[in-house]
Amino acid sequence: MENNSPIIVGLDIGTTKISVMVGRKDQFGKLEILGMGKAISGGVLRGIVANIDKTVESIKLAVEEAEQKSGAEIDEVYIGIAGQHIKSLQHRGEMVRDDIENEITIDDMEKLRENMFKLVTVPGEEVIHVIPQEYTVDGEDGIQNPKGMAGIKLEANFHIITAQVAAVRNIIRCVKKAGLNARELILEPFASAIATLDNDELNEGVALVDIGGGTTDVAIFLDGIIRHTAVIPFGGNIITKDIKTGLSILEKQAELLKVKFGSAMHTSDQDNVMVSIPGLRGREPKEISIKNLAEIISARMKEIIDLVYHEIKVSGFENKLMTGIVLTGGGSQLRALPQLVSYITGKDVRVGLPNEHLGKESHGKVTSPMYSTGVGLVLKGFEDLEAHLVGKDKEDDKPTPGGILVRLKELLAEFFEEDVT
Repeated sequence: MENNSPIIVGLDIGTTKISVMVGRKDQFGKLEILGMGKAISGGVLRGIVANIDKTVESIKLAVEEAEQKSGAEIDEVYIGIAGQHIKSLQHRGEMVRDDIENEITIDDMEKLRENMFKLVTVPGEEVIHVIPQEYTVDGEDGIQNPKGMAGIKLEANFHIITAQVAAVRNIIRCVKKAGLNARELILEPFASAIATLDNDELNEGVALVDIGGGTTDVAIFLDGIIRHTAVIPFGGNIITKDIKTGLSILEKQAELLKVKFGSAMHTSDQDNVMVSIPGLRGREPKEISIKNLAEIISARMKEIIDLVYHEIKVSGFENKLMTGIVLTGGGSQLRALPQLVSYITGKDVRVGLPNEHLGKESHGKVTSPMYSTGVGLVLKGFEDLEAHLVGKDKEDDKPTPGGILVRLKELLAEFFEEDVT
């Protein structure tokens, strides 16, 4: 049976890897991954492009592999944006309407939201996304959607996300130099959420913790709305560096040790276990204690979890996370990590795999949580495409966890008017 579904491509530009995910919908509406390409990310540091040429080369390699595996030609991509420069804040906006006779419309809600883009920010930063939390009409609060109501004074709490304009432009520049068109830019925690969380978690309260190579992203959802976001400038790479320093070994050896024998918690059965590492250039092999390895990893992991837990506390939603914490990203594969997170936070913890919306054919291809963002970008692309096809006004509904960064459309338009050579 021929499948005429359009093909969507997600591009995840991370600190450790750059991955390209090619997908389409099967006849049951499930996502089918046609192919995937990945390359070592040599030019990205904590989500920020530090070397344009290296990043462009890595994108080209990943795209080439994805094209070979999928048989599709890639020209447009949905790009994930994250990194230390992403910040969030809460703000309350209000407006007084002209008369009480006319009901509150989508235009009124949109006007109030648009006002938030005019907030004064730190020079070089710009508001890129504004997410309504709840509305207040004439002093009556806790309203999710005031459309159709009567009222003079309309107020709302907003979750506002800012980014460094230069960082965003550098990402777009890399994509353009790699011969691709940027269709949309999507905040990576949104993408990871749409790939790993179910509706019960999104509605009843959950903290998504995406542990990448350079950063750890925290996103809190309640009532289907993102309530809090934060970026912690530590990820899996810092653990590798700790192992390298603590055991006096090469970085590639440290990474292999972490992946093959690493654990977030020391257990008694590791007490007398040793691993032998080949010596360099005729030197004697080195004996490494698995107990020492676990203690090095555990020390840094506890620090990262403490920072995550601090973000959960300051968000004010600590006691509203009925479904606990979901770990995803490459760093979530560490042995005994869910148990350590649960021990520190007292919450239920699971590892989120990007198979929530995948068709049967794709389950074996992307089972690792390191591909959550990539799968989520493709899913968000379909969500965006379907919204355009049916002519639906996206702001008519509550914001979805995969909400598009609206302000970035303008940045893209501005950028592509420039000569990128």
